[in-house]
Amino acid sequence: MAKRNTLFIRIVEGKNLPIKDMTATIWKTLSPFWGEEYNVHLPPSFHTISFHVLDEDSLSRDDVIGKVSINKEALAAKPQGLDGWVNLTEIDPDEEVQGEIHLQISVLGDIPRILRCQVLEARDLAKKDRNGASDPFVRVRYNCKTHESAVIKKSCYPRWNESFEFELDDAPLDTPLSVEVWDWDLVSKNDFLGKVLFNIHRLQSAHQEEGWFRLVPDKPKHSQHEGTLGSLRLQLRLRDETVLPSSHYQPLTELLCQSVGPHLNGNWPDLIMLVDETTTAESRQEVASNLVKLFLGQGLAKEFLDVLFKLELDKTSEPNTLFRSNSLASKSMESFLKVAGMQYLHRLLGPLINRIFEEKKYVELDPNKVELKEAGCTGLHRVHTEAEVIQQSTSLLQSYLSELLHAIVQSASYCPVALCQAFQQLYQCVNKRFPEPEYRKVKFIAVTSFLCLRFISPAIMSPKLFHLREKHADARTSRTLLLLAKAIQTIGNLDTLTCCSKEPWMVPLQPAIQLGITQLKDFISRLVSCDNSEDLGLQQRMSLQCGSMEKEGFILLHRTKDKSMLMTSPFKKYYVTLNKDTLSYARTQHSKKSSFISLPRIRAVEKVEEKSFGSANVMQIISSRDNGLVEKLYLDCKSVNELNQWLSALRKACSHNTDTMSSYHPGIYKGDRWSCCHQKDKADPGCDKTKHGVTLQEWYDPLDPDLESQLIYRHLIGVRQAMRKKYQEMIKPEEDDRETLEGEKKLDGVTRLFSVLQDLQNSHTAVEEEERLKNRNFLLELQT
Repeated sequence: MAKRNTLFIRIVEGKNLPIKDMTATIWKTLSPFWGEEYNVHLPPSFHTISFHVLDEDSLSRDDVIGKVSINKEALAAKPQGLDGWVNLTEIDPDEEVQGEIHLQISVLGDIPRILRCQVLEARDLAKKDRNGASDPFVRVRYNCKTHESAVIKKSCYPRWNESFEFELDDAPLDTPLSVEVWDWDLVSKNDFLGKVLFNIHRLQSAHQEEGWFRLVPDKPKHSQHEGTLGSLRLQLRLRDETVLPSSHYQPLTELLCQSVGPHLNGNWPDLIMLVDETTTAESRQEVASNLVKLFLGQGLAKEFLDVLFKLELDKTSEPNTLFRSNSLASKSMESFLKVAGMQYLHRLLGPLINRIFEEKKYVELDPNKVELKEAGCTGLHRVHTEAEVIQQSTSLLQSYLSELLHAIVQSASYCPVALCQAFQQLYQCVNKRFPEPEYRKVKFIAVTSFLCLRFISPAIMSPKLFHLREKHADARTSRTLLLLAKAIQTIGNLDTLTCCSKEPWMVPLQPAIQLGITQLKDFISRLVSCDNSEDLGLQQRMSLQCGSMEKEGFILLHRTKDKSMLMTSPFKKYYVTLNKDTLSYARTQHSKKSSFISLPRIRAVEKVEEKSFGSANVMQIISSRDNGLVEKLYLDCKSVNELNQWLSALRKACSHNTDTMSSYHPGIYKGDRWSCCHQKDKADPGCDKTKHGVTLQEWYDPLDPDLESQLIYRHLIGVRQAMRKKYQEMIKPEEDDRETLEGEKKLDGVTRLFSVLQDLQNSHTAVEEEERLKNRNFLLELQT
């Protein structure tokens, strides 16, 4: 059993933000729109989530505008989610605290009575110094007396093991014990890291108490800027899930897998059909994402999508509306593309997106929006005319569009088998439902509605959301990307007349668009003719569970076996291969002699701080050997993208390892100490927390089969009554007495679903009751 906190975040927009620049440019607007969405896995111990709004500055440090903080209780009180405007507040350094401190507090003796406070350690402290750490020390106060601990340099996970004693008899009964944590600074004043207050009167009956205590800020100060820093619109939804052991979800998973096996037959209800009919528009995206991930883990994504395609086609009589609504089929295919096709998308669009960002050309076709000053001069200070600007913009867009179409055509050779199979299934289903010659274009439009309109075009308009760029585009580049996205949308619709009638200024691109339609149809014909003999490879690629992620390539590598001194130039070039069971490396790609690490032996995969090797793109793989000793393998990647790819691939491949580390050293052991925290004990467990998941900026969210099953169960429980009602409606009265084999099988499947859901609900009830009994004997609450 495990607790999983998943927070859905949509940062929508801001308004009335103060101007931080001398000249307010268009992309630094007072009311910006972001529309970014994230799913964040939070630790069970989290208390508050904060959003900091900054003004980007390319020359100096970014200016801080303000922040929004929302605590866990507020999120838990709204299970359907929060959606609204929240005022930004001023950022007070004394309120920016986090982490916990481990203390043992005891009352000793009779006369005189002694209050002893043993300060053991702290974890996850705020990073106040520019080196990415703090120099923490503890200040303990009681009855006007103060003691201070030693300063631990460059650590957010310090250990003190110091004791401080106070006399109790001379103090009033209501005198609190204050334990404060500070960051020591040599030149400026010390930074406050948080504090804990204890009621000593309540402690005396227990005599001793030990535990981890949350650090809290000082009393909040009244801000003179309150209500003047603007506001932020957020959509938040917290899922606090209790995930049971895998065996509890196996019946539900098996039942869902069986439901995508046989084809739908007549009017007999199907489980996926019931889910489709009872899922509301508000929850459709989340349900689709969870189902896609579950079937990906089972190697049945193609079969799942096939069922949804047929359900959608059965409900559609007009081909012009096919897959244009936000149905479960549309949302599932969209989620599937983002999970299985992201690497393909990066290879397809990466070079062109980088070119547009680097060139920063002024591009505009709409005469009503042409800004002659933005276009610059032609020479001898003569400003471009409107006709010249439009002609130059047309040439640039034709160049970008030609490069994009060439990349799409060439991508048929490296498009993942999973995508080929899905598009092939879609193409064939639509062609069967709307056959030629009456419907010549429908089968192509079905494919382009996903490939172009829901995948390529959104990535062009918002490359940051698809991790193609680290930052958003400025106003000029955004307009270029928007015009290019419009062109590819027109090509995807296979219709130039409609676009040109609505936006006549797109007419100059019509020849390029018409050529693009022909090229795109040829590309789709090649794409859907992939060989079905690769089904085994498909299942291996689609199963994104532990051990199925494959990656390879040349990389700089350094291996150390408990060595403390590193060579001046330790890294050598190796060909590294990550396959199902091992990570191997050799001097050449086809070398017969190679070394390897068994994946189950890997205990952590983490980044290394830049000062260790003078490179910001170094990662470390920590593994255990047969003799129990720890071995570290350092990989120096060429770029941050390559670093993120390897981190993501390795973490996913090791996601089910059991002997993992909870902390690690981001530095190296050189000389007689760790470079990160200056601890001299080489066996020290670490000064920073490990990260076993994939972060927001890394490709591919790691699959968590148990969590996906739990989220699907939670949704099905919520719509159980609606499913019962719909099930009765879907069975024709005149067929109630039929006892065909197929009917019995379908009926049995639906009945089993409700039985499985009830069993899971009973298991959750038992766990909650057990937790409630444990809480009866919970530790005495000491914090005031």
